[in-house]
Amino acid sequence: MKIARFTEQGRTRLGVVVGDQLADVGSARPDLPTDIGALLEGPGIAALAALVDTAPRLALAAVTLEAPVARPPEFLAIGLNYALHIAESGRTEAPKVPVVFNKQATCINRHGGDIHIPAPAPDMIDYEGELGVVIGRTAKRVKAADALDYVAGYLIVNDVSVRDWQRASATMTMGKSWDTHGPTGPWLTTADEVPDPQKLSIKTWVSGDLRQNGNTEHMIFPVATLIEHLSTAFTLLPGTIIATGTPEGVGMAMKPPGFIKAGDTVRIEIDGLGVLENPVVADPGA
Repeated sequence: MKIARFTEQGRTRLGVVVGDQLADVGSARPDLPTDIGALLEGPGIAALAALVDTAPRLALAAVTLEAPVARPPEFLAIGLNYALHIAESGRTEAPKVPVVFNKQATCINRHGGDIHIPAPAPDMIDYEGELGVVIGRTAKRVKAADALDYVAGYLIVNDVSVRDWQRASATMTMGKSWDTHGPTGPWLTTADEVPDPQKLSIKTWVSGDLRQNGNTEHMIFPVATLIEHLSTAFTLLPGTIIATGTPEGVGMAMKPPGFIKAGDTVRIEIDGLGVLENPVVADPGA
């Protein structure tokens, strides 16, 4: 299933994407949670399946798609997880263990939501198309062989990065967590529809210019290894998002640099997961 969190006529609820329509399961069963994170903690994905055929239908184009998990309990991200991205970043060696950092949950943004360019500084704003993993049940000390059993599904993440703040800090969090700089979506594609998360193409366009054209098969640390590594140290809760790293083609590596600016549109497409598209605007509150 493709589970969407959406708003229509001022009311936010869950739906299941069926072609160009939404099965409005939130209206069919009003007691359902209105957020996928809460759904995973409560009745679970299976509660939606029985409602799809009888739920009222809405045109997908007539609703506003929201971030599937509004406030994940953890928004974790992995740096330097593709060899060619490591090379374009000027490094000569791959990390021996995953490079882990946090994106603050307040940076979550939706498909179609504006990415804000702060003013008067910084001005080195970059895009990073990434496969996002959503944890479906509590995971602690999970082995890689079992790790994918803990995945509820997958979505697209744009790990928007403020490069000057990222470089100025000893950790990546300050450069990765600005408000609106965590677009996710457009919906959650459940794990049963993704037989192998290591065989997905990732493409990113900036205002029609193809910048990234990679594949998850080139990850240094695959999804299962990341879950094993993270859950060794701390518990992964239902609704946790893990952004698994970006392939080559980021703006900072271009000559001259191809940072995003107000007026641009960033479009990311991953096999089977849909399209995440966001306009870039000057921060209206600057």
